[in-house]
Amino acid sequence: MIRKKSGHLRKPAVAAAARRSPCPVACALDILGDRWTLLVVRDLILGHTRFRDFIASPEGIPTNILSERLERLQRSGIIEQVPAQDGTKRLAYGLTGKGKALQPLLVALRDWGLEWEKGTRVGISNDEFRSSYGIGK
Repeated sequence: MIRKKSGHLRKPAVAAAARRSPCPVACALDILGDRWTLLVVRDLILGHTRFRDFIASPEGIPTNILSERLERLQRSGIIEQVPAQDGTKRLAYGLTGKGKALQPLLVALRDWGLEWEKGTRVGISNDEFRSSYGIGK
C-alpha cells in the first residue's frame, strides 16, 4: 500500500518491480498510452456506463480490445463495476476517484486537438461538454 499526500492508502496499480521505469509519465503511459483507453475514459465521463455504450462510440473499438481495456482500467483502479442505473441485474462501469482525476487531462487533450488538429470538432455543445467534465462556465 502507498500513502497518498491526502493520507489515504492506495494499492499500486502495477508492482514497482514490474514497472519499466519509476518515471510517472512512463507509468501513466503504461496504463493509458494506447489508442483506445482514454477514449473509454472519455465515454465514462460523458455518461456512458455499459459495454454496449462503448461499442456505439464513433471510433468503433473492437469488442475484444474493449474487454481488455476495461479489465486493465479496473486492475489499475481507474474504473469499477457498479450496479446498472436501469435497475437490471447487469453491471455497469463507473469512474473511481483516480479515474475522475483524469478529467483535466482529457480537457487539455480536447483543447490541444481543437487548436492544433484542423478539422476536429466536439460532438456536443460547449455547455454539455463543460457540464460532463465538471467545468464551470
